[in-house]
Amino acid sequence: MKEPAGRNESRRAAHARKRISRRPSRLGTPAGSTAKPDRVADPDAGFPGLLGRVWRRASQAGDLRTALDVLLTLDGHVPADIQLRALNSTQAAALTALCGLRPLEEDGTDGGSAGVAASERPVTGTAGSSGLPGGTGPTTDGRTAPDAPDGSLTDAAASARQVTGTPEPPVFLGEIGLATSGRIALRAPGARPLDPRDLVGGVRRVPYDRAALAVYRRELDRVRARAAARAADCRAWLAGQGPEGRRELLAQAREAAVRTAPFVLYQEDTQYTNFRDRNTLAGKTLWPGHPDCALSALENLPLDLWSDQDAQLVVCLTLLIRSAGFGRVEEANGTQLTVDHIAYTLERVRRAYAAVPGVEPVPAAASHRVADLDRLAAGLRERRREVGRHARLYREIHGALMHKVERVAAAPGPAARTRRDAVAGRLRARLPLAGDTLDELGQDLAAAPGWLAEPHGAFGSGLESLVYETVAATADVFGADFAMSRGMRSLPDLVRALRGENWAAICDWDITHFFCCVVPRPEAAAHFGGSRAALADAAWAMSSRMQYNSWHFVAGNLPREPEVMARDHFVPPVIPDIAHFSDQHHHGHVNNNVRFSLRSPQSVEVDGRRFDGFMDLRLLRCAGDPFDEQDLLAADRVSAFIARATSLAARLVAAGTGLEVTAFDSGWHWTAVTGDGPAASGSLAGQGRRAS
Repeated sequence: MKEPAGRNESRRAAHARKRISRRPSRLGTPAGSTAKPDRVADPDAGFPGLLGRVWRRASQAGDLRTALDVLLTLDGHVPADIQLRALNSTQAAALTALCGLRPLEEDGTDGGSAGVAASERPVTGTAGSSGLPGGTGPTTDGRTAPDAPDGSLTDAAASARQVTGTPEPPVFLGEIGLATSGRIALRAPGARPLDPRDLVGGVRRVPYDRAALAVYRRELDRVRARAAARAADCRAWLAGQGPEGRRELLAQAREAAVRTAPFVLYQEDTQYTNFRDRNTLAGKTLWPGHPDCALSALENLPLDLWSDQDAQLVVCLTLLIRSAGFGRVEEANGTQLTVDHIAYTLERVRRAYAAVPGVEPVPAAASHRVADLDRLAAGLRERRREVGRHARLYREIHGALMHKVERVAAAPGPAARTRRDAVAGRLRARLPLAGDTLDELGQDLAAAPGWLAEPHGAFGSGLESLVYETVAATADVFGADFAMSRGMRSLPDLVRALRGENWAAICDWDITHFFCCVVPRPEAAAHFGGSRAALADAAWAMSSRMQYNSWHFVAGNLPREPEVMARDHFVPPVIPDIAHFSDQHHHGHVNNNVRFSLRSPQSVEVDGRRFDGFMDLRLLRCAGDPFDEQDLLAADRVSAFIARATSLAARLVAAGTGLEVTAFDSGWHWTAVTGDGPAASGSLAGQGRRAS
């Protein structure tokens, strides 16, 4: 493999190199020289296609409640509670009037703790997880937006019919649809018709009788009064922070938006996002301090001129961050960012922590007032460290709405032990290590780590061989379509930069300073038209993206010097996650059929400095069943084994041993996946063994 860019390379040479394709099937040829693209993106792929299917099923449902069940779960792709918490005040009041359904089991007063919604259930892959009561009469499909009532009954109308024997005529025809954002769209009494430009399809007509209108009025008054009280409490709490305190909270929230993966939050009909559409928060589109950033616009604005929505935004972001750092913000993704919803999230976390044996429970918040929730958030952050010593925390990701939920894993069971022991058996047969378990193999490696820096098999170093063999074994044992692990190519370069405190040099490295070994199982070619060449291209695309992830995380481990803070980076991940239906928004995931994934990031120690998220082990499935908690627990131990080997390699380097990772480039992936020689003449591909 060539030297990574930036080492003794002229600008002209760098530009020439960038004009050469790195795709395995075209390696060494000029980029963009083909007559047509290999494939054209399907306009219905990903999220738009999902929403189209969801609306078709909802519009054909026989009754309103069945349709709501489909819409709330996006036909089984997300838990219903996410969509319920995305409803604004009028929508929430309308659903209560029509179906007796409330977004949360609220306490109704300022005393007590937030209830956990009964609708929070695992994704099943089919509709029916929202927990809605049974439906009534049939409705028309609504795609042509009929002007006549459809004959369905609200709960209030059904009660009237039982008494009188005849249904009450509707006094208002509302509408229900599916917005292009994935949220439910409702036309409540007195509102204008839904704008078809914002909808996936048409609408279903929803009749309101007089009894339903009375319920709607009462519920709307209640939720508006509650919202006003919460806004006043937020303002009072912010006032107590003083001008300097508020500036610090705004700075913290801005950094969270910049250093966190994409999120979309709502305050009634106002969208706050650092993701696509029209950004309203700093992120990939708006630079920190941009006048269009809602948080930056508040910095020098007197508190009395802040809107109620902005005040709640700052308070809610603060509570989330105080409970677990920036990552907790993603647990509000796709929902209304209200104090009551934050209380719901914190209470769910509190209960999960309290269920861990040996961990003293954090007291519940005395009320939903900000001061009480602030104390709860601080208590949870402190207790989180202790929970991590007794159980494995992880996040469950629902890709359709980019929503994350922190979970506490159960103890490893037979399934987890079987998987990790099978991986250990494969490694014992292929590496110069002894031991029955991964821990024992790691101990044997620690006793004599020198071979990590020596050639082994078809690889230039034992570390390369260990990474490949572990990834390949994991793909087979876990039945993954792809498995992969990433890291840094030159540990000696990193050690030299650390000792010289040359933070700028580390920040200047590009993605070629990192590697990712991707091993697809041969069966995965079925998801790419049966083509091994397409499979190799997909593997390299994944490898390149994972190199970017390493680049994106490494700066988050460096001191907060100006050159580090100016460099685009995310806070490095520290807990594993399982993702459901990831083939929705991320273009790479859509193009390469990444439906279900499992990721286990690990820290690595280099010359006395801990690097969080330095490497990870990632498993992908293009179809079939999602990964489960036991899979995660087993993969986490496999990932820890690679991390231990990497730390041992770094220790060798710190003591003066040379060790460079030269495998896992584009040519290597072509050879490993296809079994053929270099894809193009002049290739500098490394020769690795064929993936099996």
